[in-house]
Amino acid sequence: MTKRLIVGIVVFCFTAGAYADKKTPYESIDNDVRLDALRHAQVWKATKVSSMDMKAGPQDVPGWAPEATVRCEYVQKKVASTPKFWCEVGPDDNVKVKYGESNGEVYGEVAATRLLWALGFGADRMYPVKVICRKCPENAVKNGKPVPGERTFEPAAIERKAPGDTMEMFQDSGWGWVELNFVDPSVGGAPKAQRDALQLLAAIIQHTDSKPSQQRLVCLDQKMGLALDPKGKCAHPFLELNDVGRTFGKANVFNHDVPGSVDLKAWTSMSVWKDKDKCTANMPKSMSGTLDHPLIGEEGRKFLADLLTQLSDQQIRDLFEVSRFTRRQPNTTIDDWVRVFKQKRDEVVNRSCVPDRPVPAPASAR
Repeated sequence: MTKRLIVGIVVFCFTAGAYADKKTPYESIDNDVRLDALRHAQVWKATKVSSMDMKAGPQDVPGWAPEATVRCEYVQKKVASTPKFWCEVGPDDNVKVKYGESNGEVYGEVAATRLLWALGFGADRMYPVKVICRKCPENAVKNGKPVPGERTFEPAAIERKAPGDTMEMFQDSGWGWVELNFVDPSVGGAPKAQRDALQLLAAIIQHTDSKPSQQRLVCLDQKMGLALDPKGKCAHPFLELNDVGRTFGKANVFNHDVPGSVDLKAWTSMSVWKDKDKCTANMPKSMSGTLDHPLIGEEGRKFLADLLTQLSDQQIRDLFEVSRFTRRQPNTTIDDWVRVFKQKRDEVVNRSCVPDRPVPAPASAR
């Protein structure tokens, strides 16, 4: 082997390795980089709430119209727990598909992500569709080997990640809700009002499965046209929700599908506030959860109230219709779901989280 060839191989290996690091610099960040990102992180960006199309959903990633038929080819990849699988919808375009008539996440995650998106909070993009999959097994959770032929999955929902590069120390490291306290407004991080509003909204929808892997820290630098930092440092970090399928029910210790996901009676039973005197949101922590009865300040309550009141009745109806809630629970109506949503909105709007000022003592008692 010539010296020139050896040098060429060394240079190629070095540059290829460097390129790989630059391509995904956020996949194995160290703790210092992560903490710095948390301190500077945002949780909200302004939207024109009243004009957000709940039925069409986000258009910032390739998506599908409601009830569209999507053809794809099975991708063998390990999945666990609820019915789901990976599928290739185009060259190098793999998506996660959740499915099943009795799988609450197929319905709840569409509604939760669209509500978060419309109000300006971060979440994945979910599209309610019908999927025809080539080589899909009947149940990829139990047996993930491909099989001949086509199989239809309906109802189904396709998940796409929101724009941004995932920042993590290890796979699915995510962030816990207590880490919202690390965000520092003095260095440009999200103000407390926005963080409180996000926690209160999570309580309203009863985001029971709030373990760290269900939330994602992302970097928006590349989306904003900035160069990637080879060490993973991020100028525009954002905290978003990754998996909100166990919602619109009642938080429970083991994150069970029932009553945790799209259960009208259970959701109705959960008032927004835990107590009458303090502004503690009614969000009991599950066994794996990290969100536990958060205390909400007045500015956070008002921030969310202002967002929620911008939603029209039609938008709220569209939210539950596109998510197919009455297919999940045929004994309910869209009017039922709209009514309960507006009741919960009223609980937020009509509350005051300003502590009562003590009444001054009479002059004779001073």
